[in-house]
Formats: sequence, C-alpha cells, structure tokens
Amino acid sequence: MNPRRELYTLVGADLLSNLGTRISVVAIPWLVLETTGSPTRMGLVAAAETLPYMLSSALATPWADRFGVRRTSVVVDAASAAAMAVVALAPWLGFGTLLVLVAVAGGLRGIGDRVKHVLFKPAAERAGVPLIRLTSAYDGLARGMTLFGAVLGGLLIDWVGLTRAIWIDAATFAVCALLIGLLVRPQAPAHPAPRERYLRALRGGFAYLRTDRTLLTMLIVVSASNMFANASVAVWIPLWVSEVLGDPAGFGLLLGVFSAGALLGNLLFTVLGTRLPGQAVFALGLALSGTPRLLALALSDDLVVVLVVTFLSGIGIAAVNPLLGAALYQRVPETLQTRVLGISGSVAFLGLPVGALLGGWSVAVLGLHRALLVMAVACLVLTVVPLLFTRSSTDRPASEPVAATPA
Repeated sequence: MNPRRELYTLVGADLLSNLGTRISVVAIPWLVLETTGSPTRMGLVAAAETLPYMLSSALATPWADRFGVRRTSVVVDAASAAAMAVVALAPWLGFGTLLVLVAVAGGLRGIGDRVKHVLFKPAAERAGVPLIRLTSAYDGLARGMTLFGAVLGGLLIDWVGLTRAIWIDAATFAVCALLIGLLVRPQAPAHPAPRERYLRALRGGFAYLRTDRTLLTMLIVVSASNMFANASVAVWIPLWVSEVLGDPAGFGLLLGVFSAGALLGNLLFTVLGTRLPGQAVFALGLALSGTPRLLALALSDDLVVVLVVTFLSGIGIAAVNPLLGAALYQRVPETLQTRVLGISGSVAFLGLPVGALLGGWSVAVLGLHRALLVMAVACLVLTVVPLLFTRSSTDRPASEPVAATPA
C-alpha cells in the first residue's frame, strides 16, 4: 500500500473508533437513566469507564510491547466491539454486569488508544509527513469528531433506538480492527524493546519521564491545564451562564465558540507549525487558552466580549496537544515509546477529575467571581510559569538509550 494511504487509513481507523466512543458517551448514560432512573448510577458508570481507561493506558503498555503494538491494537479493538455489543444487552443482564462490561471496555480502549498512537510515528516517517503536521491535523480532526459524535449519538438514539446506537459503537471498533489488521502492514522496529519482566519494563517508562525534565514539565502543565478546563466546563461556565444570561443555550454557545476557535487554530497550526518555535508557541498557547477566558468571565457581563475571548482561547489551545505529541515522538527512544506514551496519557488525564472537584470547592468557598479571579492567577502560575524555568533545547535526543531501573 502507498505509505500515505496507509497513514490515512491508520488515522481514519483511530478517528472512527473515537466517533463510536463519543456515541457511547451519550448512549450509555441514557441507557442507565432509562433502566434505573438513578443519577448516582449514571455517575458510577462514568467512573467505572474512566478509571480503568487511565490505569490501562499506563499499566498495560509493557504487555503491548511484548505482544506487538499492531497486534495489540487489532485484538483490543475486536474485544472492545464484543464488549460494547454485550453492553447493548445490559437491561437484561443487570446493573452490576453493566458496570463490569463498561469497566472492561474502558480498560480496552485505554490501551487501544495508546498503541494506535505509537503506530502513528513510523507510519508518518514512511509517508514523509512531518510529525508536528500529523499531530496538529489529528488533534483538529479529533476535536471535530468529538463534536460530531456527541450530536450523532443523540440523533441515533432518536432515529434507531438506544440498543442499535450502542451496536453502531461496537461496529466502529470492529471496522477499526479490520482496517488496521488488513491495511496497516506490520513493521519491525529498528530497535525492538528488550524482553523484560513486567515491573522492570514499566519502571523503565517512569524512569525516562523522571529524567527528561522538559517532557515532564510539559506533561505536568498540560495536566494542570486540563484541570482548569474541566472545572470551567463542569462548574464555572454553567454558573456564569446561569447568573448572567439565565439561558442554558448560552452554555452550548460558549462551548461551540471555543471548539470553533480550536478547529481554526488546528488548521493554522497544521500549515504553519513546522516554521514556528515550538517552546515559545507551547507557552503562548497555554497562556491564551486558560487565564484570559477565566478573567473574561470574572470581569465582564458582556456576552460578546466573553465570546471573543473564548474564541481566541480556543485558537491558543490548538497548539498545545500537537506540540506535546510531537515532543513525545521526537524525544522518547523507540524502545520506550509504548510505555512512555501510555504513562504520559495517564498523567495528562489526571487533571480532569481534580478539576471537577476544584470547580465546586472554589465556588463554595469564594463565590463565583472571586473564584474565577483567583483561579485565573493560579492557572497562569501553574501552566505557564513552570515553562520559563525549562530549557527550550532538547535535553536528550530520542535515539539515546535509557537504562531501565534495576529489578
């Protein structure tokens, strides 16, 4: 197969599985609500998927290295398809079974997402596509798929019913497994990962991150950025809309404008990213994406002002994930890519549950406007200031071997 066509197939398969996941994000909570009527159980199901996802992203990667990254991708996507097909039968199997199935699906998806991303680098190199261009284009497409998938999930429930909507999610995983299994050729790594005991292999991934100050700093500030972003979506923006506008449609408008800015930013960065200074753009993107949006909410009751700042913040965030992804591909030795990418994903996601708690606590203690002012400053300090003390040059080339910690 033509190398570019192979790369497009790989990215398309990953985006297709993401689309199915977004459908299930809408369908499964609706399934729980219809069958139990319990908001508490809806929360339990969400937690049952999220925690295994984060854990498997990091902890299952040594097994993926041993089994083979491409083979792992095919197997876990096929297993995800089977798990989601059974989830569609959950009303007859009981709530406890649903929790187990959703946890299994979350764990499978965690490792599946990581290994597909490991496949991106060699596919891009064979196709002659710059990594920063790939990561930027992928980030934009993934954001678009998130928006489209959420809308499509609601429409599918209405058009074909809840059970069939979940089966469509299962079908996306099955098609993804087929595409990668049949059309993405297996590629022997130039430097295959050594066969090590599980704990020794896992420690090797943590050891690399601990010694790469630049990459670790980038991950920590992205996790902090995710914390503030999730607090905004979960608490601060809905409360501002309720107090200032009194119309829930304003919440969707603000989220939509931010996403539109991010999509435009991804388009611009895909074209210009290879010519921009990475460290400076990364810091500027973080500075624009968080603090200005919180300050606009704290200091203005003018919807137009808030929308403009929100749109510019969306453009800023568009550079952050692509630059982090490119840094992971460029800095991490090939033998450690699966483990380090998995651990990095878990670190970046840690800010999400913390953010939801932070949002509620800050408003309860300080009130909305004071909380927004305090958190705007905290956001700047935690996401941008650490980058000022990190060297802009690479500490270590990706080709340098890193010794695993002794067993």
